[in-house]
Amino acid sequence: MVETVFGLPAHPLVVHAAVVLVPLAAIGAIVMAFAPKFSVRFGPAVVVIAAIAVVASILSRQSGESLALLRGVSADHQSSGSLMPFFALALFAVALALWLIDRRGGRRRVLGTQILAVVVVAIAVLSTGWTIRTGHTGAQMVWQGIYPA
Repeated sequence: MVETVFGLPAHPLVVHAAVVLVPLAAIGAIVMAFAPKFSVRFGPAVVVIAAIAVVASILSRQSGESLALLRGVSADHQSSGSLMPFFALALFAVALALWLIDRRGGRRRVLGTQILAVVVVAIAVLSTGWTIRTGHTGAQMVWQGIYPA
């Protein structure tokens, strides 16, 4: 893993991709859950954004582990960050499943799609909340002087 980019630690740079893309994918997934026509048309974009968010979350975790070896890290931030890729992956999986059902017009034919839509909304909210929690604990370390910038 690259530890620095242009002399700066990679983690604060990489983490911003996850901070932006996870909530963006979550918003798209929520709209997909309520609007099958949106899902058919824009589902591929939401799924791609969610996939990139998974990669960004994994890279953020790896770069954070490298940075933690150099500077240390709070237990809260480390535990939150280690789980972040799983939340992003869950969001990707449910958005993909919903889009695959919708693109075939299956929301009417497949039993349980209303349940899937509820699960999509729940995972979207949870993944966004977890992103906020993880980012907040990292920001606290920097701004409260626990972790020098």
